Amino acid sequence: MFAEISLYNVVLFIHIAAVVLAFGVTFSYPLVLSVTRKGFERQLPYLHHIQAVVGERMIGPLGGVILLAGIYLAIDGPYDFSEPWIGISLLILVVILAAGGAYFGPREKRLSELAERDVAASPDGPVSFSAEYDQLFRQMRTVTLLANVLVLLAIFLMVTKP
Repeated sequence: MFAEISLYNVVLFIHIAAVVLAFGVTFSYPLVLSVTRKGFERQLPYLHHIQAVVGERMIGPLGGVILLAGIYLAIDGPYDFSEPWIGISLLILVVILAAGGAYFGPREKRLSELAERDVAASPDGPVSFSAEYDQLFRQMRTVTLLANVLVLLAIFLMVTKP
C-alpha cells in the first residue's frame, strides 16, 4: 500500500530538506576551521571565501524557502501562528537570516582578506596570523556556535511543539 502524498506533506518535506541543506554545513565549520588552522593555514583564505559563498548562495536562498514553506505549513496545517513554538521558531529564522547578511557575510569576507594578507606576509614556513585575524576568528567561532544552538532550539521546538 502506498501512503497518500498530500501537498502538505510535500511542503513539510521541502521545509525539512531546506533546513538540512541550509544549516547542516554550518555545524561542520568549527571542526573544519580548527583542522585547517592546525596544519593547512595557507588554505584559510579560500575556506573563509567558501563560507561567504555558501551563505550567499545556499543559506540565504534556502532560508527563504524555509520561511515560505513554514508559513504555508502554519496556514494550511493543524497549527496556527498563535502557537508559541511557531513564533519563536520564526523569530530564530529571521534573526539567523538577518545575521547572515549583516554579520556573517561581511565578517567571512573580512576573514578571507585578513588570512590572505597574513599568508602572503609569511611566504616561507608557518603562517603568523595577526591579532586582528585571531580576534575576528574567535568571535566568528563563538557566534557560529550560538547560531547553531539556535537552529537546534528551533528544531527542538518544532518536534516537541511545547
